[in-house]
Amino acid sequence: MASVTFDKATRLYPGATKPAVDELEIEIADGEFLVLVGPSGCGKSTSLRMLAGLEDVNGGAIRIGDRDVTHLPPKDRDIAMVFQNYALYPHMSVADNMGFALKIAGVNKAEIRAKVEEAAKILDLTEYLDRKPKALSGGQRQRVAMGRAIVRQPQVFLMDEPLSNLDAKLRVSTRTQIAGLQRRLGITTVYVTHDQVEAMTMGDRVAVLKDGLLQQVDTPRNMYDRPANLFVAGFIGSPAMNLVEVPIADGGVKFGESLLAVPREALSAATGLRDLTVTVGVRPEHFDLVEEGGLAITVNVVEELGADGYVYGTASVGGAQQDLVVRVHGRQVPEKGSVLHVVPRADEIHVFATSTGQRLGE
Repeated sequence: MASVTFDKATRLYPGATKPAVDELEIEIADGEFLVLVGPSGCGKSTSLRMLAGLEDVNGGAIRIGDRDVTHLPPKDRDIAMVFQNYALYPHMSVADNMGFALKIAGVNKAEIRAKVEEAAKILDLTEYLDRKPKALSGGQRQRVAMGRAIVRQPQVFLMDEPLSNLDAKLRVSTRTQIAGLQRRLGITTVYVTHDQVEAMTMGDRVAVLKDGLLQQVDTPRNMYDRPANLFVAGFIGSPAMNLVEVPIADGGVKFGESLLAVPREALSAATGLRDLTVTVGVRPEHFDLVEEGGLAITVNVVEELGADGYVYGTASVGGAQQDLVVRVHGRQVPEKGSVLHVVPRADEIHVFATSTGQRLGE
């Protein structure tokens, strides 16, 4: 097993003026499960391919353990990659697909068979070893691709959106299997996804990228509780955090008809930036319903999920209409067209500089 280090790793494609990955700095501990997440085109797959040796590194370095692998070919990096499209050989059996890399490496047949059977047992594939990939479901094919990576016993697993071809229910069960499997094997894993729910449920730590730049790397809990900037705040969490630009008032901010107390250091930092407003972030579950005052939200849509309900509505903030989402009790959902009065919980709000987007205070 080994750690992985991106040391100001940069990838600039020929003809491009802006790097696809710009001075990426992350240290991944031995045995850690790190998820790279972000919108399409943010550089997450490029980062993974740089680590795999499938993309050139134009600046900085990449290390696996103590070895500098920046310019090593993929075969010398001791990594195994699981792709989005499975990349199985259609004419080979499941067993031959799983053992192919070992066969190429010259490992004897008995050892290959033993390793394949061991991996198949872990992945619940034993009864499918003699089948061809076309006779398998999508989830089973993905497990075969995982098995092919496991039998090689690499230092690092690389996974590039391996669940995106699966249906929603299978995606949930397979992500649990992958996370549990990684814990058992203890192999350092770098996993790429655009799905923030996948990132939050699977990773020991999550790294959020935007336009090739690392925005924040932290545990899922810390990222949810303390997003570093407006982008991370809006990206992490489902439904997304409500972000409302509000004027600074005496000792706080004006939130609808209420004066909301915010940390003094956040206000002084905003004043230092000469901002007249701050952007307040409130998770849907951190609003309290009140009889009057606060912010008046007109209910447009109600999602009933059993235990909880989500109200999607609009409110007038600073003369402009703002879309907001509020979580309510599943047994007490309001009618469409009705008006809710809400106040954010003062100890659960997030304050960001309107000018820079960075978190203020704390």
